[in-house]
Amino acid sequence: MARAATTSDAFNAVAEPCRREILNYLALQEKPVGDIVARLGVEQPSISKHLRVLRDVGLVDVRREGRQKFYRTNAEAIRPLHEWTSRFERFWDHQLKRVKERAEEKPK
Repeated sequence: MARAATTSDAFNAVAEPCRREILNYLALQEKPVGDIVARLGVEQPSISKHLRVLRDVGLVDVRREGRQKFYRTNAEAIRPLHEWTSRFERFWDHQLKRVKERAEEKPK
């Protein structure tokens, strides 16, 4: 099966680490592009491309104030990502518990 383009699929869009960093940074409040550039230390044209992909798949919203653009996360669009990944939470909790139990069983 062919992979969906990053511009049409939220899962592919967040596969890129820089985009995940942007979403993390925007999680608490909206930020202007300049703040995102400064925080991530990536050139503005690259950040703009990543923001466009995130906007195209609906993971971020943008509003314009004068010449400045402010970006914020779209919680409703992120919800399916969260719901899918949370299905694995029980599995990982179980795996971590097993690792801890094995570490405690080993003689010191």
